[in-house]
Amino acid sequence: MNTPLRRVAMAVMLMIVALLINATYIQVQFGPIGKADSLRNDPRNGRVLLDEYARQRGQISAQGTVLASSVSTDDRYKYLRTYPTDPLAYAPATGFYSMQYGSTGLEHAEDSVLNGSDNQLFGRRFIDMVSGRDPRGGNVITTINPVMQKVAYEQLTAKGYTGSVVAIEPSTGRILTMVSTPSYDPNLLSGHDGAAASQAWQTLQADPRQPMLNRAVSQTYPPGSTFKVIVTAAALSNGIAKPEDQLTAQPRITLPDTTTTLENYNGSHCGPGDAPTASLTDAFRFSCNTAFVDLGIKVGAAKLKDEAAAFGIGTHPNIPIPWADSTVGTIPDAPALGQSSIGQRDVALTPLDNAVIAATVANGGVRMQPHLVDQLQAPDLSTLETVKPMSVGQAISAPVASQLTNLMIESEKNTQGGTQQRGYQIASKTGTAEHGNDPRNTPPHAWYIAFAPAQNPKIAIAVIVENGGDRALAATGGSVAAPVARAVLDAGLGG
Repeated sequence: MNTPLRRVAMAVMLMIVALLINATYIQVQFGPIGKADSLRNDPRNGRVLLDEYARQRGQISAQGTVLASSVSTDDRYKYLRTYPTDPLAYAPATGFYSMQYGSTGLEHAEDSVLNGSDNQLFGRRFIDMVSGRDPRGGNVITTINPVMQKVAYEQLTAKGYTGSVVAIEPSTGRILTMVSTPSYDPNLLSGHDGAAASQAWQTLQADPRQPMLNRAVSQTYPPGSTFKVIVTAAALSNGIAKPEDQLTAQPRITLPDTTTTLENYNGSHCGPGDAPTASLTDAFRFSCNTAFVDLGIKVGAAKLKDEAAAFGIGTHPNIPIPWADSTVGTIPDAPALGQSSIGQRDVALTPLDNAVIAATVANGGVRMQPHLVDQLQAPDLSTLETVKPMSVGQAISAPVASQLTNLMIESEKNTQGGTQQRGYQIASKTGTAEHGNDPRNTPPHAWYIAFAPAQNPKIAIAVIVENGGDRALAATGGSVAAPVARAVLDAGLGG
């Protein structure tokens, strides 16, 4: 071969190699190398949309109740995603699946199973390809109890409350209820009419009530007196106090090295009579701030933070939807410790955090990892994966958990409505959390955490009602949040 031909042959070979490299770069993804993922996820890529909507996306369900499914259509997109059952009640769990705005909630977290691309479905995809059968996605079975979910949503919305209800099975960590209000209808975003979906999106985004915010797992709040469960656990676990030990009963206490005072609710004396001290049992029962400032300072910042971490306050894994981190905040000195010990200052928890705290006490001190998915299924309903309960540590000993249970039973007796006769016993703690730039003149958040039956717990629950609900400045956890929680417990335990 002469030199000119050799050069032409080399040039042709280089061009072929360049074309192969370019095609590989565009069509394949090797870790950070390649453009396949970015092109596939580019919202301008109409072929991806056509491909996704050409296959039947799997169902999301709860105990046989279909929460999300795909139905056939006559337009260019073969399937339409619908949310047929109480969509506003379940939106915090299901999220939405939209052409224009992507996906959230379980629609996003379990997308690979629902769209059929998960590796566990490879065999199914191969058979579909060979047989020419239309591809289908797998199914997601949630842990949610539909009866409890419905009651929780109705309880919050009946009075126009902004807030959240989270209930957990203490022994497994299964999330039985996850409600956030106000809510939204994911059907408005899943339609094939782009203009209608865009209008719905803009309306939701402009709503100052933030209906798309999942308050159960994405919003943190000061926990107020519900945090006294953690302070008490730290004191009991470290031998700093016993239930009968005495703490200050004064209506007001001055924080160390300051002129700042903290007072009990309504400036009241702690417990009956006018004795200068009250037992830890009475301080817990009457939720005395001054006593818990006293106790928290005795516990110390290090032990308090350690106990909080043992109960799961801190960085969270997904469940599988994202769960915002919680914190005790910085505690640089004794005054900060006193404020933190009554669940104020920089302490911030999600409702799920508080439900986990109640569930951990209920489970003999063993903290279980909360989870929202029970099972993943193939399109033929065969099981791909069953989520197993997972312990993440012994937060407190069984004897300490028993002592806390008894204290929470006493607290329930002193809570508004707590003496009402029912077929089971409740152990609880209320919280009335100040917040805002002018906390004395801002309606507080109303909290209630509980588990039942107290001696054989099946359900642990946390309820928050923002900004006092319908009671404004007069709101307390007992008057506003407790009735919501008790109604949900009745639904789950048969009243």
